[in-house]
Amino acid sequence: MDDGELIDVGDVTLFVRRLGERRRGKPSLLVLHGGPDVGHSYLLPGFEPLARDHHVVLFDFRGCGRSSRGLPEEALQPEYVIDDARRLIDVLELGQVDLLGFSTGGRAAVQFVDRHPDQVRRLVLASTSAYTAADNEPYLQRWEEYQRRQRAEDAQNGALRNSTIFVWNLDLAPAYLNLTRDLDGGDWSYEAYLAGRMHPWFTGDAEETLRAWGKPILILHGEKDMGFPVQLAKRLHAALPNSELATIENTAHMCHFEKPEVWSQHIRTFLDDG
Repeated sequence: MDDGELIDVGDVTLFVRRLGERRRGKPSLLVLHGGPDVGHSYLLPGFEPLARDHHVVLFDFRGCGRSSRGLPEEALQPEYVIDDARRLIDVLELGQVDLLGFSTGGRAAVQFVDRHPDQVRRLVLASTSAYTAADNEPYLQRWEEYQRRQRAEDAQNGALRNSTIFVWNLDLAPAYLNLTRDLDGGDWSYEAYLAGRMHPWFTGDAEETLRAWGKPILILHGEKDMGFPVQLAKRLHAALPNSELATIENTAHMCHFEKPEVWSQHIRTFLDDG
């Protein structure tokens, strides 16, 4: 596996990891991670199987992981992540790419498509939502298992790091907790977000933007996602004639970790269809 490298994209340096070999005539897959307060390494279990026959490029957002740190708050605004991704494509000479946004990165991916529509061939929206947190609440409030697990998380005062919320199979929760324990946190602050000092990851109407873009979209979701309930993935799919929906049974938000081979095969099939 590529151990990663630091790449200068102008005003920041990004920690970048390239998996697999570039394929003639096939775009690389550029990945926008979630969080956004940690780097990309927690996503590796899902992309290592895909890299057997695809070229995958992951990077830590500015202010996260091993990319440039100690930046002023204003320099951490989401729009700069979009600029960094575009510059990284140029520096690596990737040309047109396929794009995957995971969780929060899904919102960033929609913004990227809105700003650079010709740069992306196909889009994967994984464990994410085009809608607001308020849209999540009705499903989560009525979901008894979610409420039970949330109470257990609260009782541990953050020690479980959402391992019983983000992973459906509780036998895998300790392994997921171990995976995330060594993650290098970031400079991005939830306090700044809650205080309204951070800009939104996407500023328009996601449904309208993606319909107008018109290229193929894969919505990839865990059937038991407790971060963004699967009902919202189904809602987006119904709104987008250019989309297909793949749900993975008995997995939650981190379905790439719970069933990496199944998860990566959905992406492989989608990317190779064009």
